[in-house]
Amino acid sequence: MQDPQPDFRPLPGAPETLAPGLRRIVAPNASPMTYRGTNTYLVGTGGLAVIDPGPMIEAHLDAILAALTPDQRITHILVTHAHLDHSPLARTLSEATGAPVLAFGDATAGRSAAMQALAESGMVGGGEGVDAGFVPDACLPDGALVSGDGWQLEALHTPGHFGNHLSFAWGDVLFSGDLVMGWASSLVSPPDGDLTAFMASLSRLAARRWSCFHPGHGAPVERPAARLTELRDHRLMRETQILTALHTGACDAAGLAARIYTETPAALLPAATRNVLAHLIDLEASGRARALTDLSEKAMFEAT
Repeated sequence: MQDPQPDFRPLPGAPETLAPGLRRIVAPNASPMTYRGTNTYLVGTGGLAVIDPGPMIEAHLDAILAALTPDQRITHILVTHAHLDHSPLARTLSEATGAPVLAFGDATAGRSAAMQALAESGMVGGGEGVDAGFVPDACLPDGALVSGDGWQLEALHTPGHFGNHLSFAWGDVLFSGDLVMGWASSLVSPPDGDLTAFMASLSRLAARRWSCFHPGHGAPVERPAARLTELRDHRLMRETQILTALHTGACDAAGLAARIYTETPAALLPAATRNVLAHLIDLEASGRARALTDLSEKAMFEAT
């Protein structure tokens, strides 16, 4: 598989200045799901906001603290969503600095009624893994403003990749978490991922003018409007492929993924299967497909 961003090779643990008042530290957790690793952002010049402290890796905690100059301190810790590669270090960093942890809510917050019903039926998510014990010190509702020492961030509830997913606007710059990335499309894995919500979040972001997205993984997205269009078109293309396959006969998500994701490495096929399942649930909700059994990872679907 070709490297999508061959020039993006940050040194894990090394702070890199991206703009005045903005630095990025990449965690040492590279993988097929996290690319080079989780991007942790430091916003401000005196009292700092940390966005996405990342996984529970002591070396990454040390790197964040070592990035502080004698006249700097961390005053706010913001979490985009409760996946194991984004949120676990938040509590430890809070204990080390006294800064509160801010997020939309716990790991179940923000689910739609349909996704909550799936969760209660026993369906569990796949992919990066849920930080089930995550609880913020304070919850940020959609539109909340968080202000610090010379900076202000606007919390935007952007579910789709995860129910409690927040993006953070810093003027016309957006910290887009795992909703919008340049190196890959986002995993949407029910019940934590919700394709209907994902498409709505893309449309919401497309209604505003942005200069740059700083994602949870990979390099900055320098053409945000074009990337939002690409992601929307990509999902519509997958939807068409799934419906075309279903018109030839009933199939489950794994079978459809194997037929559609023909160039995907075997290690990523389980994630592709979860994406297909998200499409199937969305197609059933819109009446274009029907599950032949109760919804589950192995349910067979047919076109209507």
